[in-house]
Amino acid sequence: MDAVGIFALVAAVAVLVKILTIIIKPKAWLNLTEKIWKAPNIVMFVCLVLAAFVFYNLIQELTMVEIFAVILFVALLGGVSIASYHKEFMGVASKMLKDRKSLRKAWISLVVWLFLALWALKELLI
Repeated sequence: MDAVGIFALVAAVAVLVKILTIIIKPKAWLNLTEKIWKAPNIVMFVCLVLAAFVFYNLIQELTMVEIFAVILFVALLGGVSIASYHKEFMGVASKMLKDRKSLRKAWISLVVWLFLALWALKELLI
């Protein structure tokens, strides 16, 4: 199995474990996520390192355009998932955007997304 297959396997198993846990024992899922989010800076660092590792392997087999097409697909699925909670999400979004410090908090994410989006546009248009 190649790297992309391994990543797909990890994602599929994680999705199934999450769904089953939420259905069978939702409190266990909440307890786990609360423990994880007690250290948001560590979570951010680990996710950034893992994202870089996955991206490095994906870019060996896929183009940036293909990766961005998948990002669109996942974003749309995410929209379906959170649509039922639109009031709560709009409250959080509104709070974040009122506080200009939120841009400073998210600078790493913004730089990464800007770089990737420009790379995708370069592949598409040049």
